[in-house]
Amino acid sequence: MEIGKGILAGIVVCTLFGGCAGKGPKTPQETPTNGTIHISVDESFKPVIDSQIKVFESSYPNVHIIADYRPEAQCLRDLTTDSTRMILVTRGLTEEEGHFYKDSFYAVPTYGVLAYDAIAVIVNKHSKDSIFEIKDLQDMLSGADEKHQPVMDGVTATSTVRYAKDSLLGGKPLGKNVQAARSSQEVIDYVANNPRAVGFVGAGWIAEPGSDTLFNEKVTVAAIRCTSCLGTTYVRPYQANIALKRYPLVRSLYYVLKEPFSGVGNNFVNFLKYERGQLIFSKAYLWPAGMHFEIRDVQMTK
Repeated sequence: MEIGKGILAGIVVCTLFGGCAGKGPKTPQETPTNGTIHISVDESFKPVIDSQIKVFESSYPNVHIIADYRPEAQCLRDLTTDSTRMILVTRGLTEEEGHFYKDSFYAVPTYGVLAYDAIAVIVNKHSKDSIFEIKDLQDMLSGADEKHQPVMDGVTATSTVRYAKDSLLGGKPLGKNVQAARSSQEVIDYVANNPRAVGFVGAGWIAEPGSDTLFNEKVTVAAIRCTSCLGTTYVRPYQANIALKRYPLVRSLYYVLKEPFSGVGNNFVNFLKYERGQLIFSKAYLWPAGMHFEIRDVQMTK
């Protein structure tokens, strides 16, 4: 009887104080339209991703995306932490990285291409040189060309630097002459103030805000020899040239998502992959990977 009275008394106390478990304020469960996510983004894509986040958050007022803009190598390291569920970089995962995530997190992140970008080559407004061969760029970056002053968004760890080493220099290191800026904006500012400078930045950084056809007026965007064209043709990183691979310095923008449930990350990826997100990419000089836009040859007559 005494034991029964004790159990009864415990039940009464729990009832009076609103239950024996789950006291205090509860954190709302994350859903695709309610929650906060931290993402790491390759700094090369800051202008367009800022625009994407602004539109996405305006569509879902209870969602917050906190973006850290970093060198690509740091973004990939961030993905190994619990706080970062998504990154936006210029490559997918290697097989070795897939095994690492499977062993460490019991799930392999999903990834895919969102858009196609290009490395824009920019020169000072007063520069006499604004047309280059690929060999010219290789000589600048290796140090063989002492006439120009190449400048990049760092000398290690960034996607622009990795592209220059892998795709232009065949795996060789950058020359000691390459100037390191701390960001893409600093590359533009440096080139704008130095007549010998030749800068390398993501195409999204040279788009003139509010314009589909104009480049940043602070610098001149150089034309590069088209290696797939008939005859001698020099092209700039316009969207059609990126889409048709006429411009030779094209790369991809990938999402890598470590979210094995239906949360904010999956919703944001779907936004980026479909119409609204793809249209925002198209306004920022990137070529959307998920929307099939038709390109037609047009002959202008007077």
